[in-house]
Amino acid sequence: MAHLWRGVIREYMDRLDIKSDNPIITLGEGGTPLVQAPALAKLVGAEAAWLKFEGMNPTGSFKDRGMTMAVSKAVGHGAQAVICASTGNTSASAAAYAAAAGIQSVVLVPKGKISLGKLSQAVAHKAQILQVKGNFDDCLRLARELSENYAVHLVNSVNPDRIEGQKTGAFEVVDALGYAPDLHVLPVGNAGNYSAYFKGYQEDLEAGRIYKIPQMWGYQAEGSAPFTVGHPVAKPETIATAIRIGNPASWDLAQNAREVSGGRFGAVTDAEILWMHRFLSQEVGVFVEPSSATGAAGLFKASKAGEVAAGSKIVVTVTGHGLKDPMWALKDERGKEIKPTSVSAKAAEVAERLGLSKSS
Repeated sequence: MAHLWRGVIREYMDRLDIKSDNPIITLGEGGTPLVQAPALAKLVGAEAAWLKFEGMNPTGSFKDRGMTMAVSKAVGHGAQAVICASTGNTSASAAAYAAAAGIQSVVLVPKGKISLGKLSQAVAHKAQILQVKGNFDDCLRLARELSENYAVHLVNSVNPDRIEGQKTGAFEVVDALGYAPDLHVLPVGNAGNYSAYFKGYQEDLEAGRIYKIPQMWGYQAEGSAPFTVGHPVAKPETIATAIRIGNPASWDLAQNAREVSGGRFGAVTDAEILWMHRFLSQEVGVFVEPSSATGAAGLFKASKAGEVAAGSKIVVTVTGHGLKDPMWALKDERGKEIKPTSVSAKAAEVAERLGLSKSS
């Protein structure tokens, strides 16, 4: 029987904290592919590996799962405007869902710390964008203060509705595989997604749909790794803009998820992130933004230390599409710009350039 995907709220209404009469603001988010990645499995010595490719959401990132819930609930409460702090993906998602709802969106971004691909999305969806002289943590503090004192609804991951929507990623993994993986690996910035996947698996365990919770492995960039060092980082720095966050909003939730699942936090260098970014594109066929490659980079680092069991079945969430931050794909390993090779419009010359021999 034919079935049109209806977005995560309608697909999982009975498992979400939302009333049946609440307005539903959806762009058809969720239902993203679980891509088999044999090249990654071979690289890390696992039995099997899959990429949960969240770049296939409507605005190109996992944020849409939580934003459909946050904006739907905001509209249900009568909100006429939503506000968020963002390093990029949240702003794009909030602006798109606010546009779909017919309400205003306000986006606070760190000045000079957002990729053009993400900024262009917020502009396209007519968000009111304000560049704050500070980092993401300053933006979030300001957004919270404004939402607490003025008529605007906060849609960052400190809003539990966001976590509620994002947990559906775990539901989809179980629906696709029929079981929970041994490891679930994610990039970590604010840690909302890390906490959300754990929540989804925990609920599946309680409902008897799975018999174990995966070990939750979360990786950060070395220059922005508060979970690894054990305290907030005042001035986080990394090329992975989406996870350049020094004071994660979901600290306590994430620590609980790590402890209960027997998981871990770790950090990788920008060079390791960029290497994996290119590996996933060239060897797996999945183009992600650099931040999204952080979890897979951490998994590879752990495998080189002998910490990945040979029989492991692993899911890695890659959180955003490569077109979000495409400039890194246009540089080689030494940072030199990659340019197309110029040739004439003659078949013989093109064939020679490609090393082709004539067919018999």
